[in-house]
Amino acid sequence: MASWSLGGALRGMFAKPTIDATTWEDLEDALIGADFGPDLTEQIVDELHAKVDRYRTTDPKDLQRMLRETIEERLARLDPTLKLSERPAVVLVVGVNGVGKTTTIGKFARFLVNAGRTVVVGAADTFRAAAVEQLATWAERAGATVVRPQQAGQDPASVAFQTVELAKSQGIEMVLVDTAGRLQTKSGLMDELSKVRRVIEKQAPISEVLLVLDATTGQNGLAQAEAFIQHAGVTGLVLTKLDGSAKGGFVLAVQEKTGIPIKLIGQGEGIGDLTGFTPHVFAQQLVG
Repeated sequence: MASWSLGGALRGMFAKPTIDATTWEDLEDALIGADFGPDLTEQIVDELHAKVDRYRTTDPKDLQRMLRETIEERLARLDPTLKLSERPAVVLVVGVNGVGKTTTIGKFARFLVNAGRTVVVGAADTFRAAAVEQLATWAERAGATVVRPQQAGQDPASVAFQTVELAKSQGIEMVLVDTAGRLQTKSGLMDELSKVRRVIEKQAPISEVLLVLDATTGQNGLAQAEAFIQHAGVTGLVLTKLDGSAKGGFVLAVQEKTGIPIKLIGQGEGIGDLTGFTPHVFAQQLVG
C-alpha cells in the first residue's frame, strides 16, 4: 500500500457498521490531513453528502466507493497523456531548484528509452556546474545522449539550440531540455526561459513544457512555482517524492488549482520509478 494512501486515516471509518455524524467529521479530517485543502475538502464532502442522501445508503462501504469515484472523476477531467508525436518531440523541463528536476529528467529519459525511443538530453541549466554533471550521469545511466555546455555559464539558449540541432541531424526522436530554476544574474528567469523557447521554436515545435513539483512541499511548493505556471506555458505537471509523503490529496488539489494535468509521477529514488499518471489507479491506491 502506498504510504501516501488515505487508507489508514479512513480504515476505521469504513469499517463501522453505519454512516453517522462522526463519519463525516472523520472524512473531513482525513481529507484536510492529506492536503486536499479546505475548499476542495468542502466540495468533496458536500458532493458525497448529496450522493449518500440520493441513494439513501447508510453503508460506509458505499461511501468509500463514492469517494473513490469522485476523486477519479475529478482527476480524469484533464488528459494525462504526454503529447510526444512530433519528431523530434522537444520537452522543456522547468521548476524551482531543489524539487528533483535533474533526477526527474534522468528518470524520464529512462522511461522513454524503455519505451523504445532514442533520447538526447540538453544540460541548459548552465549556471550550476553540479547540475550539469548530475544530469549527465543520470542521462548516461538511462542510455541517452547528453549535450553539455562548452564552457561554464554558456548561454542556456545556445545549449538548447545545439541539443535540438543534434537531434535533427542524427534523427533522435526525443529531446529533453533542463532549464535553470533560478538565476545568479539580474536578467529575469522567465525572460531566460522565453529566450530558450524562441531559440528552440526556430528549429522545432515544443511538444511539452513539464513543471516539476515536489509533492512533499505541497501547497508551499505550488506557490513557489506560480511564476512558471503564469509565464512558462506549462502543459503538464510532474510530481516527485510522492513516496515519502502522506499528502496524496495534493495530487488532486494541484490539478484543480492550476487546471494543468499531471502527466508523470515519481514514487521513489530509483531510475525506474517515474511512471505515467493514471487517475483510476491513483484513486484506487489513495482510497482503497
